[in-house]
Amino acid sequence: MTVSAASERSNDPGLDRYAVLGNPIAHSRSPSIHARFAAQTGQPISYEKLLVPLGGFAAAVASFVAAGGRGANVTVPFKLDACALADYLSTRAAAAGAVNTLRFENGRVFGDNTDGIGLVTDLTVNAGVALQGKRILLVGAGGAAQGVILPLLDQQPAQLVIANRTESKARQVAARFTSDVLDVCPLEVLDGPFDVVINATAASLGNAVPAIPVSVFSSHTLAYDMMYGPEPTAFMRFAAGHGAAVRDGLGMLVEQAAEAFLVWRGVRPATAEVLAALRSTIEGSAA
Repeated sequence: MTVSAASERSNDPGLDRYAVLGNPIAHSRSPSIHARFAAQTGQPISYEKLLVPLGGFAAAVASFVAAGGRGANVTVPFKLDACALADYLSTRAAAAGAVNTLRFENGRVFGDNTDGIGLVTDLTVNAGVALQGKRILLVGAGGAAQGVILPLLDQQPAQLVIANRTESKARQVAARFTSDVLDVCPLEVLDGPFDVVINATAASLGNAVPAIPVSVFSSHTLAYDMMYGPEPTAFMRFAAGHGAAVRDGLGMLVEQAAEAFLVWRGVRPATAEVLAALRSTIEGSAA
């Protein structure tokens, strides 16, 4: 199988080649983010979007590496494929069981997961929310949730509760971690309020809200949706309607990209101006 480029890239042989691989991929803002990072840091890279056929991830990566690819971001639905493909994993990728960042060097593939540190950085640095000693609710138990559990635990919260529509799935995920503060609770019996409520489900894509009781929110709660868009998501509107402060996942997107840039290039770009520019572009597109 072949891989097709969904956007133009530089053919300059002096540039190291990177890409984001996914299906669909046309919506990805990663090329814009990494172009800004490269300009800021003076790193000689090109970055493109690559549409990968379903079932063709391994072949697409092999083709990209053969064409000089140095590293890649991986988005849906290939994060598990990327984990299986990697020759070795970072601690956080092994804990997540999923990979969103690949680095190719010396004929080997290194797999990492930067989603969790992206979320934590956006919360603690950009939003100024300390997580140590806080009570955190993580809604969802899929790949997005799994990628952030270890980084959240590293922040030493008082409690991290995983709540999922299918309780057994949440318990399977929690069983992979050893922590006295990690709990699982059925959605319908959640005992609130929480300091931070994180929506790691894809419900907002369908303009829906996870079936969580309003008691999880208070005026002291930050409700965080990993999704983002030009308008507040359904989850954000629901949480705000019950007194919570709200934040979308655009900062997480930029921060996880900066961490991936660090994995590839050994330098972490500054993110504030990039995040502000991206926010302006998204909001402007809806005007």
